[in-house]
Amino acid sequence: MPPIWLICLLVFAVTYLINIIYISIFYHRALAHDAIILRPWLRSFVIRSGVWFTGIDPKAWACMHRTHHTESDTENDPHSPLNFGLFGTFMGQLRSYEKNLVGLIHGRKKYAQVVEDLKFPVSWLHRRKLWHLPYLIHLGIGIGIAYPFQNPWVAVAYFLGMMSHPLQGWMVNALGHAKGYRNYDLPDNSRNNTLVAWATLGEGFQNNHHHHPGSPKFSVRFWEIDSGYWICVLFRILGLVKFRTPAHSLPKA
Repeated sequence: MPPIWLICLLVFAVTYLINIIYISIFYHRALAHDAIILRPWLRSFVIRSGVWFTGIDPKAWACMHRTHHTESDTENDPHSPLNFGLFGTFMGQLRSYEKNLVGLIHGRKKYAQVVEDLKFPVSWLHRRKLWHLPYLIHLGIGIGIAYPFQNPWVAVAYFLGMMSHPLQGWMVNALGHAKGYRNYDLPDNSRNNTLVAWATLGEGFQNNHHHHPGSPKFSVRFWEIDSGYWICVLFRILGLVKFRTPAHSLPKA
């Protein structure tokens, strides 16, 4: 049997990848920006299953993210480190997400008009205040996976990987707007943070993304690696998605 640390690492890597694919590919590039078009059956699956895999409602996430773009690094930005501080952004993004979620549930115009093109409701889990169910289910799955190994760290690795979006979000929202370099002189404080990009399927290239938010590709220089874009390319080859932006007009890498 492989050493337990290797098993934990593999479990964490697989579950982390599932989570970040949902957030970066499906929630972000597809639902929030319409940069890629999901096949109808896949779109329906993502909308229905997203909250179970990530604990995050797709419509509320898209609403908050679109507001982030229109109000980037202003006092109305839902998760700018200029408002919350570098480490305070971790909890600031949670409070902002909850405000968007509650606003959508109650049909408040301020939030509803931001995502009026997304013709699906907030998850019934959140409408019925059962947001904790995905977390409890994944905790149970983690314990079940760990049982044959008789080691609780396998369960910890599973749960932290599957429910990793708060950490991913903090890295992108805080470090991606505080630490790094800029390819474009934009009015916000967006930065390209290479380490964050490596850890989040290219999401760390915030300056590039804010310059061209409608592109499925976040890298523009030849040495910038947007692994999320290449996953999109793989999905396109498999017939799961289409690119809304023509290939010839994508930023050059």
